[in-house]
Amino acid sequence: MLLDGIHVPLTTPFYPDGRLNLRKLEHNVRRLSLTPVSGLVALGSTGESASLTDDERAQVLRTVGAEAAKEKVLLAGIGLPSVFASLALAQVASEARFDAVMVEPPIEYGNLLWDDGNATTALLTYFEAIADASPLPVVLVSDAARVVLPIALMERLSGHPNVLGLLEQSSHISRVVQMRELTTSVARTVTTTITFTAATARMLHVPELAAAVGGSFVSAASLSGAAAGETAVATAPPVAALKTRTKQVGFQVLWAMAEGATEALRAGASGLLMPIASAVPQAAFEVWAAWKDGDVSLMKEKQGRLATAEQGIAPWDIPAIKAGSELSGYFGGRPRLPLLPVTGERAAEIATRLRGMRS
Repeated sequence: MLLDGIHVPLTTPFYPDGRLNLRKLEHNVRRLSLTPVSGLVALGSTGESASLTDDERAQVLRTVGAEAAKEKVLLAGIGLPSVFASLALAQVASEARFDAVMVEPPIEYGNLLWDDGNATTALLTYFEAIADASPLPVVLVSDAARVVLPIALMERLSGHPNVLGLLEQSSHISRVVQMRELTTSVARTVTTTITFTAATARMLHVPELAAAVGGSFVSAASLSGAAAGETAVATAPPVAALKTRTKQVGFQVLWAMAEGATEALRAGASGLLMPIASAVPQAAFEVWAAWKDGDVSLMKEKQGRLATAEQGIAPWDIPAIKAGSELSGYFGGRPRLPLLPVTGERAAEIATRLRGMRS
């Protein structure tokens, strides 16, 4: 799966009493599907996955899979405390036709790392067991706020045929540089459209009913049912198979902050997955568009504005991200307790920082 472009981590909406609000999730996904971003991330850094039940996580994935535009790459966060639970959620993501899963180690693994930066056998086994059995490609997650994955561990895992890439959630561009240098031998063949954009699982899926129809011509006799004395039934013509190409990609790295985005892309990052994009996806896409156009000065300007707003909101402050989304016409709502919503004063500060940015 091709991971370039802007990927938006979704928030998980709740009713005021804390129940999961799938109708608002549908609204957010449909609206984000109208933006030019490349993909959507369910149960990611802003998804409050830890506060959801197993059934609620499954409902979120099924809803996103059903409502997202087929052109959007779908990533599912499945990193749970056990390999068994993570793989069960990966199966749900596969059935909902997601394109890849994102796996971060449980926070308990933070104290299992040696001082020299190598991972313990337990941490390596966790990732390898998931990659071995996952029905979808795996994107590793290195989170500075939880567990920073050692470079040596990621280098070893990059050779696994089912490991697609890495989400780097830190402020160290050097880690992107190191991973690109250490994985130069990694090559993956991905399926794309004829214009070399990602060909998602939902784009490639041909409904069984349509595939069973032999041709687009429907005879008058079959419509009238005169010969058999049956009620006339019109059958839709078959869906044409998507024309595709293949493309060689290396180990793909996604950068997770507006701060340093220009430098990360220059260092070889494939795309950007920034929490602030949940509130202002169009503004986030403008950074990527300027990069693709080769307009470095415009990119720095766009990225600088986004980074300034990000510094005031805090990248992984879920209540603030939800408040920003609310200001941009998406449903943010309250986080689930024990997280508390932002105060009125804080909401006004967030509105000031986002003023003028396109959503």
